Amino acid sequence: MVLSAAGQHLLRVSRPGAWGQHLLRVSRPGAWGQHLLSGIGSVSTTAKGFQEKEIREKLQAFPGGSIDLVKQESGIAVLTVNNPARMNAFSGSMMVELEERVSQLEEWTEGKGLIVQGAAGTFCSGSDLNAVRAISNPQDGMKMCMFMQNVLTRLLRLPLLSVALVEGSALGGGAELTTACDFRLMVPGGMIRFVHKHMGLVPGWGGAARLVRIVGSQNALKMLGGALKVDPEMGLQIGLADGVLEGSLDGSGANALLEAEQWLGCYTTGPASVIRAIKKVVVSGRELPLEVALRTERDVFGTVWGGPANLQALASKAKHK
Repeated sequence: MVLSAAGQHLLRVSRPGAWGQHLLRVSRPGAWGQHLLSGIGSVSTTAKGFQEKEIREKLQAFPGGSIDLVKQESGIAVLTVNNPARMNAFSGSMMVELEERVSQLEEWTEGKGLIVQGAAGTFCSGSDLNAVRAISNPQDGMKMCMFMQNVLTRLLRLPLLSVALVEGSALGGGAELTTACDFRLMVPGGMIRFVHKHMGLVPGWGGAARLVRIVGSQNALKMLGGALKVDPEMGLQIGLADGVLEGSLDGSGANALLEAEQWLGCYTTGPASVIRAIKKVVVSGRELPLEVALRTERDVFGTVWGGPANLQALASKAKHK
C-alpha cells in the first residue's frame, strides 16, 4: 500500500533553525523535577495553583455520558469514554469523572496495564460543544485547560502500561487523549486528527507537547497545521501508532478489545511490582534531566532488588531461560 501525498510529505524532516537550537538548552531541575523524583504517578504543576473546586463545579453543571472503569483480575483495566450520542465527546461531568477514575487507578496497587477506548465503535470527538460554549470566556477556558492538562498528565504517569484503542475517530481532545497513553493501537478505518485549527484553537490539554515527543516537531507541525487525517498506515509510518488490529467483525468492539488485551499482555506478563517499576523508570528517563533520572532509577531499583520476584527468579535461574 502506498502512502498518500500528505503522508509522504509528513515524513520529510527539515533542519532546526536558531530558535530550535535555543530550545535544546537544558536547565537544572526545579521543584517539579524534585516532586517527580519523590513519586512518579502524582503530578505537581501550575495547574494545582488554580481554583480546582470552582472549575469542577462549573464542569459538573454540564452532565451527560460517563467514564466507565473496569479493573480485571489480570491486572489490566479498561477505561471507556461513554457518550455515543455525541460521538463520545467529553461533557463537563465526564471531565470530572475522568479525574476521579485516574485517582482510582493511582490507588490500584495490583494494576499493571490500562486500555482506554470509546464506546460504540468510535474513540472520542473531543469536548462537547455545549460545555465549550458555556465556558467560552478566557478565564474559564484557561481553568478547564489546566484541569484537563493535570488529569491527562497524571494519566500518562500512572505506573501502568497504557494503550489507546482507536476505533473510529479520535478528534480534537480525543486525539489529545490518545497521546496521554504509552501506546496507540488502531483498527482499519480508525483515524486520529487534531482538528483544533478549524476551531480557531491549538491543543490545550497537553496534546501538542506530547505529540512532539511521539512523532517529532516537524511531523507535529504538519499534523496540527494541516489538520491531517492520520489513518493506521500513516500512523505506523510516523510512529504515532504502535500496531494495527484486525478489529471487530460484528462492529461490537469486543474483538478489538480482546486483541488489545492480548497485545498489551505481551508487555505486562509478570509481577505487578516489576511492571510498575519498569513504567516508573521509563517515565523518569523521559521527563527528568539525566542526573535526576539516574537517581530515580537507583531508588526504584532498590524497591525490587531482593523482593519476592527477584528472589524467585534467582532461585529458578530465570535469566538464562
